[in-house]
Amino acid sequence: MPTPLDHRARKREYDQRRGSARERGYNSRWEKARKTYLMRNPLCVMCKREGRVTPAAVVDHIIPHKGDTALFWDTENNRQALCKPHHDRDKQSEERGRFQAVGEDGWPI
Repeated sequence: MPTPLDHRARKREYDQRRGSARERGYNSRWEKARKTYLMRNPLCVMCKREGRVTPAAVVDHIIPHKGDTALFWDTENNRQALCKPHHDRDKQSEERGRFQAVGEDGWPI
């Protein structure tokens, strides 16, 4: 098992490779688009599926854009409003392949 120091070094190396948030497109134009999207979509879509009403705080790219500007700016098909816990926990786990989406019946989709 890797030591915590190894984990921190790997994370630092990964962050250097992927560039800063500004370099990835999260600039003032994004902030304006984010604010507009959250005004139009104020509730977390994952909480809504679970029967809860929770304010959204994050505009998530459904499909990770990985530098693809067309996918980054796809307002109609590639954005969803999420609360911070769903974005930071469930969405990240899903992207890493550790989460299986579950339907209303409780079975994996």
